[in-house]
Amino acid sequence: MSSYEMGKDGVRDWILRNVKKGATCLDVGACDGNYSRLLGDYLTMDAVEVYEPNVERNRLAEKYRKVFVQDIRGFTYRRYKVVIFGDVLEHMSVEEAQACLEYAKKHSDVIIAAAPYKYKQGPIYGNPYERHVQDDLTDELFLERYPGFERLFIYPQYGYYLWRCSDD
Repeated sequence: MSSYEMGKDGVRDWILRNVKKGATCLDVGACDGNYSRLLGDYLTMDAVEVYEPNVERNRLAEKYRKVFVQDIRGFTYRRYKVVIFGDVLEHMSVEEAQACLEYAKKHSDVIIAAAPYKYKQGPIYGNPYERHVQDDLTDELFLERYPGFERLFIYPQYGYYLWRCSDD
C-alpha cells in the first residue's frame, strides 16, 4: 500500500537543503519506491521491504542500489546518513518500533518517520504486514512514544517527524 502523498515534497525539499548530494539513505518499507522517485537522483539509496511481492511488482531492484527483502525488526545494517521510516512504525508494536528507532539512531545521522493518525487497517492486497498495530497514533502519542523526535510536517490525519544526531 502506498502512503499519503501529502508532505513528501516537503521531505524531499528538507533533504535537498540539509543533506549532501550522494549521501546514503535506507528506505525502510519501500513498498512502491516513492522515496526513490523523489530522491533517487540525489541520494544513494538502499531499501528494506518485508513483502517480497512488492519487490517484484514495483520493480524495486531497478529503483534502489540494493534491496533487502527482510523485516526491519532484527535487521542489522551499516551506517546510513539518512534512514526513512515512511509508514512503517504503525505496523509494529510500540516496543518493536522503539527498538527499530533506537538501532537507527546508532546507525544514522538523520531519521525521518511518517505515520498516519488513528488509522485502523487490516491486511490488504494479500499482505499480512499491512495491518496497523498502532492504530491509535496521534501527534502527541508519537512524540511521547518516540522521544527525541521533532515535528517536521503535521497534517490532520498524518505526520512527519525528524530526529538528528546531536553531533550533526
